[in-house]
Amino acid sequence: MSRRVCCLYCVEKSTMFAVPKAEPRRSQWLTFLFNTVPADLPAGTVVCARHFTDQSFKNVTMFSFGLAKLILEDDAVPTLFGPAGDSGTQPSTSQQEHNTNCSSTVGCQTDRPQTVCVGTQRVETRSVGTQTVECKVSAISVATQLARGTLKSAHVRSKGIQATVSFKSVGTKTSTYTEIPLSSTPIKGPGLGPRKRPRLELEEEQAETSTEFEETLGSSYHPDDTVEECDVSLQTRSTHRDVKYIVFESCLRQLFEKCPVCKTDCDVQTRKVGTYVAFTQRCSNCSYFRKWESQPVIGSTPVGNLQLSAATYFTGGSFFQLRKICRAMQLEIIGYGTFRRHAKSYLEPAIIHKWNTDQQQNFDNLQQQGGKVAVAGDMRADSPGHSAKFGSYTLMNLGSNTILDFQLVQSNEVGGSYHMEKEGLKRCLDHLESKDLAVENIVTDRHPQIQKYLRERNIEQFYDVWHFEKGLSKKLLKLTQNKDCDTKLKRWLRSIKNHVYWSATSTTSGPEKVARWTSLVNHLQNVHVHDDPLFPKCTHPVGAASDANKPYLKGGSITLARVETILTNKRVLKDVLKLSHHYQTSSLESFHNLILRFTPKNVVFPFIGMLCRLCLAAMHHNENVGRDQATTAAGKLVFKLAYPKSKRGECTVKSVKNDPTYNNSVWLSL
Repeated sequence: MSRRVCCLYCVEKSTMFAVPKAEPRRSQWLTFLFNTVPADLPAGTVVCARHFTDQSFKNVTMFSFGLAKLILEDDAVPTLFGPAGDSGTQPSTSQQEHNTNCSSTVGCQTDRPQTVCVGTQRVETRSVGTQTVECKVSAISVATQLARGTLKSAHVRSKGIQATVSFKSVGTKTSTYTEIPLSSTPIKGPGLGPRKRPRLELEEEQAETSTEFEETLGSSYHPDDTVEECDVSLQTRSTHRDVKYIVFESCLRQLFEKCPVCKTDCDVQTRKVGTYVAFTQRCSNCSYFRKWESQPVIGSTPVGNLQLSAATYFTGGSFFQLRKICRAMQLEIIGYGTFRRHAKSYLEPAIIHKWNTDQQQNFDNLQQQGGKVAVAGDMRADSPGHSAKFGSYTLMNLGSNTILDFQLVQSNEVGGSYHMEKEGLKRCLDHLESKDLAVENIVTDRHPQIQKYLRERNIEQFYDVWHFEKGLSKKLLKLTQNKDCDTKLKRWLRSIKNHVYWSATSTTSGPEKVARWTSLVNHLQNVHVHDDPLFPKCTHPVGAASDANKPYLKGGSITLARVETILTNKRVLKDVLKLSHHYQTSSLESFHNLILRFTPKNVVFPFIGMLCRLCLAAMHHNENVGRDQATTAAGKLVFKLAYPKSKRGECTVKSVKNDPTYNNSVWLSL
């Protein structure tokens, strides 16, 4: 079956729309396509999407991200012409030149040639992109009207503008026919008026247009001024940076109760849409009318409502918590349905687009640096235990501590939550490989599936010291709780933890790490000379002050035998051999704590909601990584006391960083 072709002979592929059957929309389409309403319309007549403006579609944003097909508005009418394969220009029509009465039309039908009298000379005009209007009528012209004089001494310039169009007004010196540059302004079909706007705005614009038509032309116009650039595009400032206030309704009504002209009481009506409110003021005495809006409106969406949804979503906030606060204060707010509609139509596509853009820029920078990267990887589940629904595996660039990639895996994709970590790692590595990036080495925990998978892909793996020490400390703590265990062991637990980090970071050789680690068994017995040639004796001075108050374990005791079994276990020695001596996953664990601000584990999110919140967390982390330490007014560094859970009530000193920034959230809400 042959492919349907646009009736205007466009050759490029595009979405096709059939001519509607309902009137008067059908007549408007046919008048645009054929300049009249034909008696017999060929079957299967279609028009491609290139002949509609963006405002004619319901889901331009979703279509641009490939998430939906184009859907026309109920009142959409084609208004853009274009030659086959080009939707950005207007069509060219046959132009005829006459000796006495010259009138050429470009892109639309025109009325009979309009003439303007200047002194005693007769000048004819040419309309480009719109119908010519009489100078006596106060009207709004869609595009520039260009004057082409048949006499050398007379030139007429007619100016007409639309608020969102930039154009050039061109005058000619000669009386011969010359090609005039065409305007790129879309041509509106006959019978279609401008979009509805507030009454006051229309009255002001018509008044300005009337003033322009009344300007004196001809004698004050110099023929050498052939080109005049006129940029009338509106320079609207960003409404996101406007300061907002909480205003009481009673205070607003005081501004509209009295007529500013005759000082009589006015009829005041209000219209509320979420955080938006509009006041309509009418005076029955002098017919004064005014409409006031509390915030700008784009299309039919109040900007404040959209920004409230964006601020809630981008900062990881909860809409229901926000609604509780607003209701307690009697503050008007949008509904949850409106919030979800904003998220689906605008916010979530913008988040994914911004993350993809930042990630691609990060990949490009790494490719310029050689294409090799050392990464840290770990998975975070949305709930503890083996009942997790979602698992996000994250790869962090250890050189810059930035999030390189993450993959969200659902448990039913891989047959259970136990297999999510391997699948997430596989997707991350495949993604990096598709971007021509090679993983030099990776630091992970000791998950058995991860170990086997990395061996199969020939990727060098190191183990994170914190994960190793955490598992070992649990076993030793459980040993100290036995009744037959010597109480002296409990005083050595902290020193054993420190010895794990020292053994891993003091050397880069794997066998030497094992030799230093096994020397701990002798050290617990107050023996500091060892049989291993790689580490013949302890490096600390004999009788160090740190061990002076610690009782040593007796050789041959049950406690020492059990400790030696735990420390020199075959699997433990194998893991010590691959402990990371340089990079650790502590920054990645910090990022997992940051995710809790955007995706709390006590809240259930859908897949797309979880994905977008992970993108926000990754962008926020990358934006604030490497923040400087805060200082006082005198320039001194700021510290604080913290009581982390891992220290079991013991305090620790931490540096205080500068306040984080939220530039990504600001960019998304512009």
